[in-house]
Amino acid sequence: MTGLLALDLDGTILLAGEKLVPGIREEIRAWQAGGWRVAIITGGSGGIGFATAKLLALEGVKLVLSDRKQPDVDDAAGIIGGDTLAVAADVTSQADVDALVARTIETFGTVDIVVHTSGITGGKGDPLEVSDEEYREAWDIDFMSAVRIGRAAIPQMRQGGWGRFVCITSENAVQPYWEEATYNSAKAALAAFIKGLSYREAANGVLCNTVAPAFIETPMTDGMMKKRAEEMNISFDEAIRSFLDEERPGIGERDEAERLRRPQHDLLRQPRQVKR
Repeated sequence: MTGLLALDLDGTILLAGEKLVPGIREEIRAWQAGGWRVAIITGGSGGIGFATAKLLALEGVKLVLSDRKQPDVDDAAGIIGGDTLAVAADVTSQADVDALVARTIETFGTVDIVVHTSGITGGKGDPLEVSDEEYREAWDIDFMSAVRIGRAAIPQMRQGGWGRFVCITSENAVQPYWEEATYNSAKAALAAFIKGLSYREAANGVLCNTVAPAFIETPMTDGMMKKRAEEMNISFDEAIRSFLDEERPGIGERDEAERLRRPQHDLLRQPRQVKR
Protein backbone atom coordinates (compact mmCIF):
# COMPACT_ATOMS: atom_id res chain seq x y z
CA MET A 1 0.00 0.00 0.00
CA THR A 2 2.98 2.32 0.30
CA GLY A 3 2.53 5.45 -1.76
CA LEU A 4 -1.20 5.06 -2.45
CA LEU A 5 -3.14 8.30 -2.17
CA ALA A 6 -6.13 7.69 0.09
CA LEU A 7 -8.46 9.22 2.68
CA ASP A 8 -8.80 8.54 6.37
CA LEU A 9 -12.25 8.15 7.92
CA ASP A 10 -12.40 11.89 8.62
CA GLY A 11 -11.77 12.68 4.95
CA THR A 12 -8.17 13.83 5.35
CA ILE A 13 -5.88 13.08 2.41
CA LEU A 14 -2.85 11.05 3.41
CA LEU A 15 -0.37 8.51 2.12
CA ALA A 16 -1.49 5.01 3.02
CA GLY A 17 0.59 3.64 5.86
CA GLU A 18 1.59 7.09 7.10
CA LYS A 19 -0.06 9.11 9.89
CA LEU A 20 -3.06 6.81 10.09
CA VAL A 21 -5.64 7.86 12.67
CA PRO A 22 -5.91 5.63 15.79
CA GLY A 23 -7.59 2.32 15.10
CA ILE A 24 -7.35 2.41 11.30
CA ARG A 25 -4.19 0.32 11.16
CA GLU A 26 -5.87 -2.37 13.29
CA GLU A 27 -8.95 -2.29 11.02
CA ILE A 28 -6.76 -2.82 7.97
CA ARG A 29 -5.00 -5.77 9.61
CA ALA A 30 -8.32 -7.36 10.59
CA TRP A 31 -9.72 -6.81 7.09
CA GLN A 32 -6.72 -8.45 5.47
CA ALA A 33 -6.53 -11.37 7.91
CA GLY A 34 -8.11 -13.66 5.33
CA GLY A 35 -5.99 -12.38 2.44
CA TRP A 36 -6.43 -9.59 -0.09
CA ARG A 37 -9.95 -8.67 -1.17
CA VAL A 38 -10.76 -7.77 -4.76
CA ALA A 39 -13.47 -5.24 -5.66
CA ILE A 40 -15.12 -4.21 -8.92
CA ILE A 41 -16.59 -0.72 -8.86
CA THR A 42 -18.85 0.26 -11.74
CA GLY A 43 -19.22 3.97 -12.40
CA GLY A 44 -15.77 4.07 -10.85
CA SER A 45 -14.37 7.11 -12.67
CA GLY A 46 -16.24 9.69 -10.60
CA GLY A 47 -18.90 10.52 -8.05
CA ILE A 48 -19.95 7.87 -5.55
CA GLY A 49 -17.97 5.12 -7.29
CA PHE A 50 -14.68 6.98 -7.16
CA ALA A 51 -15.24 8.10 -3.55
CA THR A 52 -15.83 4.47 -2.57
CA ALA A 53 -12.72 3.36 -4.45
CA LYS A 54 -10.55 5.81 -2.49
CA LEU A 55 -11.74 4.41 0.84
CA LEU A 56 -11.29 0.79 -0.23
CA ALA A 57 -7.78 1.63 -1.41
CA LEU A 58 -7.00 2.68 2.14
CA GLU A 59 -8.14 -0.75 3.31
CA GLY A 60 -5.74 -2.44 0.90
CA VAL A 61 -8.43 -3.77 -1.41
CA LYS A 62 -7.37 -4.64 -4.96
CA LEU A 63 -9.49 -2.42 -7.18
CA VAL A 64 -11.00 -2.77 -10.64
CA LEU A 65 -12.56 0.49 -11.78
CA SER A 66 -15.03 0.36 -14.65
CA ASP A 67 -16.96 2.96 -16.61
CA ARG A 68 -17.99 3.57 -20.21
CA LYS A 69 -14.88 5.41 -21.40
CA GLN A 70 -11.37 3.97 -21.04
CA PRO A 71 -9.64 7.38 -20.63
CA ASP A 72 -11.93 8.21 -17.70
CA VAL A 73 -11.15 5.03 -15.76
CA ASP A 74 -7.47 5.31 -16.67
CA ASP A 75 -7.39 8.76 -15.06
CA ALA A 76 -9.20 7.54 -11.94
CA ALA A 77 -6.93 4.51 -11.58
CA GLY A 78 -3.90 6.76 -11.98
CA ILE A 79 -5.02 8.96 -9.08
CA ILE A 80 -5.53 5.97 -6.79
CA GLY A 81 -2.28 4.34 -7.91
CA GLY A 82 -0.90 0.94 -7.02
CA ASP A 83 -2.02 -1.92 -9.24
CA THR A 84 -5.56 -0.60 -9.71
CA LEU A 85 -7.01 -2.04 -12.91
CA ALA A 86 -9.04 0.16 -15.29
CA VAL A 87 -11.52 -1.60 -17.58
CA ALA A 88 -14.05 0.14 -19.83
CA ALA A 89 -17.38 -1.71 -20.03
CA ASP A 90 -20.90 -1.00 -21.21
CA VAL A 91 -23.27 -2.20 -18.47
CA THR A 92 -26.09 -2.57 -21.01
CA SER A 93 -24.13 -5.45 -22.57
CA GLN A 94 -23.92 -8.81 -20.81
CA ALA A 95 -20.88 -9.63 -22.94
CA ASP A 96 -19.07 -6.50 -21.72
CA VAL A 97 -19.96 -7.22 -18.10
CA ASP A 98 -18.85 -10.85 -18.42
CA ALA A 99 -15.56 -9.66 -19.92
CA LEU A 100 -15.09 -7.21 -17.02
CA VAL A 101 -15.47 -9.98 -14.45
CA ALA A 102 -13.29 -12.37 -16.48
CA ARG A 103 -10.53 -9.73 -16.70
CA THR A 104 -10.74 -9.21 -12.94
CA ILE A 105 -10.38 -12.92 -12.23
CA GLU A 106 -7.57 -13.24 -14.76
CA THR A 107 -5.67 -10.40 -13.06
CA PHE A 108 -6.39 -10.93 -9.37
CA GLY A 109 -7.70 -14.49 -9.18
CA THR A 110 -11.17 -13.76 -7.81
CA VAL A 111 -13.98 -11.25 -7.22
CA ASP A 112 -14.99 -10.62 -3.61
CA ILE A 113 -16.83 -7.31 -3.81
CA VAL A 114 -18.98 -5.45 -6.31
CA VAL A 115 -20.06 -1.86 -5.71
CA HIS A 116 -22.44 -1.03 -8.54
CA THR A 117 -22.94 2.72 -8.93
CA SER A 118 -23.65 3.08 -12.67
CA GLY A 119 -26.89 4.85 -13.49
CA ILE A 120 -28.73 7.63 -15.33
CA THR A 121 -31.61 9.96 -14.48
CA GLY A 122 -33.48 8.95 -17.64
CA GLY A 123 -36.29 10.80 -19.38
CA LYS A 124 -38.25 13.29 -17.28
CA GLY A 125 -41.72 14.76 -17.55
CA ASP A 126 -45.34 13.70 -17.27
CA PRO A 127 -45.20 9.95 -16.44
CA LEU A 128 -47.90 9.23 -19.02
CA GLU A 129 -46.15 11.18 -21.78
CA VAL A 130 -42.60 9.89 -21.35
CA SER A 131 -41.87 7.52 -24.22
CA ASP A 132 -41.48 3.75 -24.06
CA GLU A 133 -37.91 4.19 -25.25
CA GLU A 134 -37.10 6.47 -22.30
CA TYR A 135 -38.61 3.98 -19.85
CA ARG A 136 -36.62 1.15 -21.47
CA GLU A 137 -33.38 3.13 -21.35
CA ALA A 138 -33.69 3.79 -17.60
CA TRP A 139 -34.71 0.18 -16.99
CA ASP A 140 -31.77 -1.16 -18.97
CA ILE A 141 -29.15 0.99 -17.24
CA ASP A 142 -30.56 1.54 -13.75
CA PHE A 143 -32.01 -1.95 -13.18
CA MET A 144 -30.85 -4.57 -15.65
CA SER A 145 -27.20 -3.54 -15.32
CA ALA A 146 -27.29 -4.80 -11.71
CA VAL A 147 -28.81 -8.09 -12.84
CA ARG A 148 -26.00 -8.45 -15.39
CA ILE A 149 -23.15 -7.76 -12.97
CA GLY A 150 -24.78 -10.06 -10.42
CA ARG A 151 -25.01 -12.88 -12.95
CA ALA A 152 -21.33 -12.49 -13.77
CA ALA A 153 -19.82 -11.92 -10.33
CA ILE A 154 -21.91 -13.65 -7.68
CA PRO A 155 -21.18 -17.25 -8.82
CA GLN A 156 -17.47 -16.51 -8.20
CA MET A 157 -18.31 -15.18 -4.72
CA ARG A 158 -20.32 -18.31 -3.96
CA GLN A 159 -17.32 -20.45 -4.84
CA GLY A 160 -15.20 -18.53 -2.35
CA GLY A 161 -17.89 -18.60 0.33
CA TRP A 162 -17.57 -14.83 0.81
CA GLY A 163 -18.89 -11.83 -1.10
CA ARG A 164 -20.38 -8.37 -0.89
CA PHE A 165 -22.76 -7.00 -3.55
CA VAL A 166 -23.77 -3.37 -2.95
CA CYS A 167 -25.93 -1.40 -5.38
CA ILE A 168 -26.73 2.30 -5.30
CA THR A 169 -30.47 2.92 -5.47
CA SER A 170 -31.97 6.30 -4.51
CA GLU A 171 -34.41 8.03 -2.24
CA ASN A 172 -36.65 7.90 -5.34
CA ALA A 173 -37.13 4.18 -4.74
CA VAL A 174 -39.31 4.94 -1.71
CA GLN A 175 -40.07 8.65 -2.22
CA PRO A 176 -40.84 9.02 -5.94
CA TYR A 177 -40.97 12.39 -7.66
CA TRP A 178 -43.69 13.00 -10.23
CA GLU A 179 -41.48 14.03 -13.17
CA GLU A 180 -38.88 11.26 -12.60
CA ALA A 181 -41.04 8.20 -13.22
CA THR A 182 -38.48 6.38 -15.36
CA TYR A 183 -35.82 6.68 -12.66
CA ASN A 184 -38.28 6.03 -9.79
CA SER A 185 -39.49 2.79 -11.31
CA ALA A 186 -36.07 1.37 -12.14
CA LYS A 187 -34.59 2.21 -8.73
CA ALA A 188 -37.61 0.79 -6.86
CA ALA A 189 -37.25 -2.43 -8.86
CA LEU A 190 -33.54 -2.54 -8.05
CA ALA A 191 -34.23 -2.23 -4.31
CA ALA A 192 -36.74 -5.09 -4.49
CA PHE A 193 -34.39 -7.23 -6.58
CA ILE A 194 -31.48 -6.87 -4.16
CA LYS A 195 -33.67 -7.53 -1.14
CA GLY A 196 -35.01 -10.70 -2.75
CA LEU A 197 -31.52 -11.78 -3.76
CA SER A 198 -30.21 -11.28 -0.24
CA TYR A 199 -32.50 -13.92 1.29
CA ARG A 200 -30.74 -16.84 -0.37
CA GLU A 201 -27.26 -15.46 -1.00
CA ALA A 202 -26.56 -14.86 2.70
CA ALA A 203 -26.43 -18.63 3.15
CA ASN A 204 -23.57 -18.67 0.62
CA GLY A 205 -21.63 -16.01 2.53
CA VAL A 206 -22.65 -13.36 -0.03
CA LEU A 207 -24.32 -10.30 1.50
CA CYS A 208 -26.43 -8.16 -0.85
CA ASN A 209 -27.38 -4.61 0.12
CA THR A 210 -28.38 -1.23 -1.27
CA VAL A 211 -27.48 2.32 -0.34
CA ALA A 212 -30.15 4.94 -1.12
CA PRO A 213 -28.70 8.47 -1.30
CA ALA A 214 -30.68 11.65 -1.79
CA PHE A 215 -29.23 14.72 -3.59
CA ILE A 216 -25.51 13.97 -3.91
CA GLU A 217 -22.78 15.87 -5.76
CA THR A 218 -22.02 13.58 -8.70
CA PRO A 219 -21.50 13.97 -12.47
CA MET A 220 -25.12 12.84 -12.96
CA THR A 221 -26.61 15.54 -10.71
CA ASP A 222 -24.14 18.07 -12.14
CA GLY A 223 -25.73 17.38 -15.53
CA MET A 224 -29.19 17.83 -14.08
CA MET A 225 -28.25 21.19 -12.57
CA LYS A 226 -26.52 22.45 -15.72
CA LYS A 227 -29.65 21.66 -17.73
CA ARG A 228 -31.83 23.36 -15.11
CA ALA A 229 -29.60 26.45 -15.14
CA GLU A 230 -29.83 26.72 -18.93
CA GLU A 231 -33.59 26.24 -18.99
CA MET A 232 -34.18 28.82 -16.24
CA ASN A 233 -31.41 31.20 -17.39
CA ILE A 234 -29.82 31.21 -13.94
CA SER A 235 -26.41 30.26 -12.54
CA PHE A 236 -25.38 26.72 -11.63
CA ASP A 237 -25.46 27.54 -7.89
CA GLU A 238 -28.86 29.19 -8.25
CA ALA A 239 -30.12 26.07 -10.02
CA ILE A 240 -29.02 23.93 -7.07
CA ARG A 241 -30.64 26.28 -4.57
CA SER A 242 -33.93 26.50 -6.44
CA PHE A 243 -34.00 22.73 -6.94
CA LEU A 244 -33.54 22.16 -3.21
CA ASP A 245 -36.21 24.73 -2.33
CA GLU A 246 -38.77 23.51 -4.86
CA GLU A 247 -38.08 19.79 -5.27
CA ARG A 248 -36.27 18.66 -2.10
CA PRO A 249 -37.57 20.80 0.78
CA GLY A 250 -36.06 19.72 4.07
CA ILE A 251 -32.78 18.40 2.65
CA GLY A 252 -31.05 21.75 2.98
CA GLU A 253 -28.00 21.14 0.79
CA ARG A 254 -26.48 18.90 -1.86
CA ASP A 255 -24.16 16.51 -0.08
CA GLU A 256 -20.73 15.35 -1.22
CA ALA A 257 -20.17 11.84 -2.57
CA GLU A 258 -17.44 11.35 0.06
CA ARG A 259 -20.14 11.28 2.74
CA LEU A 260 -21.45 7.98 1.37
CA ARG A 261 -18.10 6.23 1.88
CA ARG A 262 -18.78 5.22 5.47
CA PRO A 263 -22.15 3.43 5.09
CA GLN A 264 -20.81 1.45 2.12
CA HIS A 265 -17.59 0.73 4.01
CA ASP A 266 -19.62 -0.69 6.92
CA LEU A 267 -21.73 -2.86 4.61
CA LEU A 268 -18.64 -4.27 2.92
CA ARG A 269 -17.02 -5.16 6.24
CA GLN A 270 -19.98 -6.98 7.81
CA PRO A 271 -19.12 -10.32 9.45
CA ARG A 272 -19.24 -13.30 7.17
CA GLN A 273 -22.43 -15.35 7.41
CA VAL A 274 -21.98 -18.94 8.53
CA LYS A 275 -23.48 -21.66 6.34
CA ARG A 276 -25.94 -23.92 8.12
